[in-house]
Amino acid sequence: MTFRGGNLRLALRLLVRDWRAGELTVLAAALLVAVSALTAVAFLTDRVGQAVALRAAESLAADLRVSSAQPISTEYLERARAAGLQTAEIASMPSVVFAGEANTLAGILAAGPGYPLRGELRTSGQLLGPVRTEAGLPAPGEAWASPRLLARLGSDTGTEIEVGAALLRVTRVLDHRPDEGFRFADLAPTLLINRADLDATQLVQPGSRVRWRMLFAGTRDEVEPFKSRLESWLGDGERLADIEDTNPQIRSAMDRAGRFLNLASLISVLLAAVAVAMAARRYSHRHRDRIALMKCMGASRGDVTVSSLVQLLVLALAGGLVGSLAGYLAQHGLAWLMQDLIGSALPQPGLRPATLGIVTAVSILAGFALPDLMQMSKTPPLRVLRHDLGPPPLRYTAAMLTAVGAIIALLLWMVRDLNLVLAIVAGAAVTFVLLGLAGAGLVRGLQRLRGAAGVSWRYGLANLSRRGRESVVQVVAFGLGLMVLLLLTSVRNDLMDTWRQGLPAHAPNQFLINIQPHEVDPMAAFLTGRGLEAPRFVPLVRARMTTINGEDVTQIRFEDPEGDEWARRDANLSWAGELQPDNRIVAGSFWNGIPSEPEVSVEKDFAAELGLGLGDVLGFDVAGESVSARVTSFRTVEWDSFSPNFFMVFSPGTLDEYPATYITSLYVNDAQRHIVLDLMRAFPSVTAIDLDAALAQVRDVMDKAALAIQAVFVFTLLAGLTVLWAAVQATRDERRYESAMLRTFGATRRRVLAGVAAEFIAIGLLAGVLASTGAALAGYLLATQLFELDYGFSALLWLAGPVAGMLLVGLSGMAATWRVVTHAPVSVLRSA
Repeated sequence: MTFRGGNLRLALRLLVRDWRAGELTVLAAALLVAVSALTAVAFLTDRVGQAVALRAAESLAADLRVSSAQPISTEYLERARAAGLQTAEIASMPSVVFAGEANTLAGILAAGPGYPLRGELRTSGQLLGPVRTEAGLPAPGEAWASPRLLARLGSDTGTEIEVGAALLRVTRVLDHRPDEGFRFADLAPTLLINRADLDATQLVQPGSRVRWRMLFAGTRDEVEPFKSRLESWLGDGERLADIEDTNPQIRSAMDRAGRFLNLASLISVLLAAVAVAMAARRYSHRHRDRIALMKCMGASRGDVTVSSLVQLLVLALAGGLVGSLAGYLAQHGLAWLMQDLIGSALPQPGLRPATLGIVTAVSILAGFALPDLMQMSKTPPLRVLRHDLGPPPLRYTAAMLTAVGAIIALLLWMVRDLNLVLAIVAGAAVTFVLLGLAGAGLVRGLQRLRGAAGVSWRYGLANLSRRGRESVVQVVAFGLGLMVLLLLTSVRNDLMDTWRQGLPAHAPNQFLINIQPHEVDPMAAFLTGRGLEAPRFVPLVRARMTTINGEDVTQIRFEDPEGDEWARRDANLSWAGELQPDNRIVAGSFWNGIPSEPEVSVEKDFAAELGLGLGDVLGFDVAGESVSARVTSFRTVEWDSFSPNFFMVFSPGTLDEYPATYITSLYVNDAQRHIVLDLMRAFPSVTAIDLDAALAQVRDVMDKAALAIQAVFVFTLLAGLTVLWAAVQATRDERRYESAMLRTFGATRRRVLAGVAAEFIAIGLLAGVLASTGAALAGYLLATQLFELDYGFSALLWLAGPVAGMLLVGLSGMAATWRVVTHAPVSVLRSA
């Protein structure tokens, strides 16, 4: 097969002629909807993803943060500024501060110009006063103190406090800083001072527990390459953190949002591919006569094949470019329409979605249209005389492998998650098979009802039976489209609502730690006496992991770098007799009562980082004594519930004898905030952490994910409607001929139209039943296995499928066949 200039000219001429004649309408529309839907989703989710990343970056006060126990080389700052990044420096350390005779431990934070690079500082003029956003830092000689610090000192703004050798005046109450930590080193109440006052405090001495940090922020194109270089520059003891290292609650919300968006994008791709495949099949069937005529005029099979490939490539490039442009414009429209939901301007998208549009067009056409078009080139020249001749039957196994290979490659390029792609493809394959078998059974079952119906219904049901295979294909296509629409509706509504309900309006917003055992009962009485419900107090023991299966952890090389860090730092351990409601066992079994030997349940991601397996024995140093326990289960933890949770939970009796403190969480509204200040005065050793800022971050991630899901739903709806349109168009020529014959033999236009309506309503009913069943099962599996949420079967879903099927398929079928029925029979018969 050789390529000649004549092939290109012929291919372009045929393409233009087919376009003018409307032969490419369905195929081009399916491709255009596919690309525009996918790129619009990609552009919008790229912008939303950047917004989510920016929101998550607030918990670092930067995009990147380097921290060390030793002063960090200023060369990093110079290189960052040369790369166009913003920079800031901070230093933090614990120290006792004095206000007159009162004193308490505080976390001193000395910040330089620019801090924070992400997020904002909020302060008030006095305790529980109105809050405002600050554009700068405390002036030299001034300090901003957290409410907890002032409560412990029994003072307010205007107080002079001693910080080391310096005397500073508290001028503002520090209501919020974006990078408030959750580690034990960060739990002392904050005192924010100007970096210029650090030397005056004389707190930085040899052996001081100072933590030095450098902050960097910029655009995504600036940060990513700098991060790669920065990782290679880091010295011993220097640690780099980015938004992937935010607190577990933010990470959990971001991961779940990503799974929602990936699922929606995959659904759009699969629907678009089905529509393109059906449109391409109709196109190849309608052009067999032209291929036979070309061969009679001397064209070789290679000429025909090259011509088809050129047309396909031109169509793919045009569809990719136009669809990407349409997607870009559409996402701007969506962002403008939903600006009230967004609440702030979204960052501009990158160019990757445009590349995705062209790759999508080429992949879908190559996988789902190319097999039929290649088979078209095998049409025998004798078809010019005998219209019943056609090319050899398409080997659907090869065609299906080509299509599946193309779609897997595309999805892997899109989401880069092999497990998710394989799960979606396997689920789609099983769905196709089940829908096909169920559709065949339902079509056959309808044959028994033909005699019990009127004339129009008999005609419609007869059409179903007569086109047995085509009817099954239509039922599967309609059923798949409806199932996906119902499923996405379920995801958008039920699953998103379930996710949000996992973080209710009264989620805990105060975390109390360092509660001594003798303070548990008095604190519970203190809270109930002030109208608050006594929370659940959870024990906490500090320990260090020493061995895994008897091997010293310092000698183990972990595959995951996080494993090294976890194994070499102090761990927070707890014990429980029952599994917490926001935990779920995914492997092994949780104990019932007190087991015969010590057992431990490990959070699954933590276990993966350490390379743990069921049955492994972990050793710990607890208060100078050795403790070991066998891993008997892995758990998932809903970190975004903001309840006390641990990576490792031990069975009762394992840690009970060791020194422990207690932690708890509770919810207080704005009118009850004074109770927390009273609590700290009554229990000065207890530390209270305000989680309102972290809760706002998680809710913001959820809201932006919900926005993206709604945008995806709009475009997936268009892709689903394109599938329905392509399925109807697949039999349009045959219906036109049947209608002409019936009207020639005396059937009225109304009778034929009623028969067609009956056929499509029956197909819609069958497809709707299958769609409801498939959507319910798929929704259950997605909720429980992928999103780790509870799922409730909805009766409305089972009703919506059949009703939507009859209305949607019936109306779209009638709209598509209206011109067929109303077409003059004589013109149809003359062209037959």
